[in-house]
Amino acid sequence: MVATRRRFLTLTGAAAALALNTDLLGIEEARAAPRPGRSSGYPFTLGVSSGDPLPDAVVIWTRLALDPLAPFGGMDYEPVRVRWQVAEDERFRKVVRSGSTRAEPEVTHAVHVDVRGLRPSRDYFYRFEAGGEISPVGRTRTAPPAGAHLRRMKFAFVSCQSWTSGFYTAYADVAGYDNDVIVHLGDYIYEFGVRPDVARNVEIPSRLTFPNVVETRTLDQYRDQYALFMADPDLQAAHRVAPWIVTIDDHEVAENWAGMFDEDGEPWETFMIRRANALRAHWEHMPLRRAQRPVGPDMQIYRRFDFGDLLRLNVMDTRQYRTRILEQDDPGFEDPARTFTGAKQEAWLLDGLGGSRRRWNVIAQQNSMARLDSLPGPGLRLGIDRWDGYPASRDRVLTGVYEREVRNLVSIGGDAHRSIASDLKLDFDDPASPRVGVEFTGTSISSGGDGVDLDAAARVTLAENPHVKYVNVQRGYVNCTVTPREWESEYRVADFITDPGGTLSTRIRLVVEDGQPQIRTV
Repeated sequence: MVATRRRFLTLTGAAAALALNTDLLGIEEARAAPRPGRSSGYPFTLGVSSGDPLPDAVVIWTRLALDPLAPFGGMDYEPVRVRWQVAEDERFRKVVRSGSTRAEPEVTHAVHVDVRGLRPSRDYFYRFEAGGEISPVGRTRTAPPAGAHLRRMKFAFVSCQSWTSGFYTAYADVAGYDNDVIVHLGDYIYEFGVRPDVARNVEIPSRLTFPNVVETRTLDQYRDQYALFMADPDLQAAHRVAPWIVTIDDHEVAENWAGMFDEDGEPWETFMIRRANALRAHWEHMPLRRAQRPVGPDMQIYRRFDFGDLLRLNVMDTRQYRTRILEQDDPGFEDPARTFTGAKQEAWLLDGLGGSRRRWNVIAQQNSMARLDSLPGPGLRLGIDRWDGYPASRDRVLTGVYEREVRNLVSIGGDAHRSIASDLKLDFDDPASPRVGVEFTGTSISSGGDGVDLDAAARVTLAENPHVKYVNVQRGYVNCTVTPREWESEYRVADFITDPGGTLSTRIRLVVEDGQPQIRTV
């Protein structure tokens, strides 16, 4: 941990059709009647955040909400003038950028400011003011200049934070580290109604609780979920200390959804309305640029970030463009026409990897790319909602990496609610097949409850998959330290999260050396 950080803490066609029909999306027109609200009070109850850093720019974000769990955040349905400042120091004696904008009710008074003209590789501090009230101060950091020699980069990656499964103990730990960026790999919210018996000492309005809400579907319901999650002080602390880079998985919309289809066979027309609501709420609550603002049910999520000559981060979207999920015994399971990423994104990824001159090339995606056989003994049982369920798609990507001789491929993933470290092989059936990269899958922040060091499923994973080098089933996240010589992944795990007061410790440090796609333990 770094003392300065502690000190700071203290102080398509369907798209077009849907886009034309805002009533279907549940998005009220500006002329709609005002909702109940209050005209004064402290509006920064959801904190502040920054994200998507470039060498000369970063997005700063807040959302005004006088009462996060009240309808519409307790705000009147009218615009609010918001001022913002970016400074070189946390006391704002050296303000370098400032301005004002309007927090519009149509986007639930969310503010996204794309601050330009900043200097590369610099820490900056930012804050907002509205109605005479001043927000908490956030700290952000710009990316290094393009191609600049970078001696070290530190980042954390996180995923899967079910509010009802436990406390965000891991985020308090994240906030204590001096990371250049924090990467969220999906399942930021869960779409299920909140069980009233796990209210975490928070008074939950009945409109958010099960059985009044079985699953979130409307725009306002998705907004309520984000407000509930983001009101957590530990999550807010983690948002304040470094810029975030985010993507989505399934629970931001619906469990195991794939492209235009959900798991329960809902007609695609109504599911796409739900998807539009979900992605709209996601954009409203994340520090994302206008280029990421959804058009109907479509959102440009996959994008790329370079950090000097050291690291290229390819942020993936493995939900919007995938074909239907099929059972493993389906005749079409291995059809090469099936895709996990969509053809356009797959080409974008391989072009970006093949053309990269960075030392480390990262695929930041939602699941485990390594094959994970969960059947003891002979035979093969695969998880059909991850890369295992789309074997031809994975083969194309890994073959493309091998043919392009991509240097130091590292995949980072989440979703599994367990920590997994694996070699990525060109052919997982052939022990002599070359390794084309490595993968670090992070566990969940809270989803799954306290967990254990190893459970029966983890032991099967280790026994049936020789390319898997490590498994742990506790909650936590991963800190990564990257230099030109090596990559180190530090797995931080919590002793418990179902009650407050848990602590985190380092369970293991795993290292990959430059030019050697093989995981070893420190």
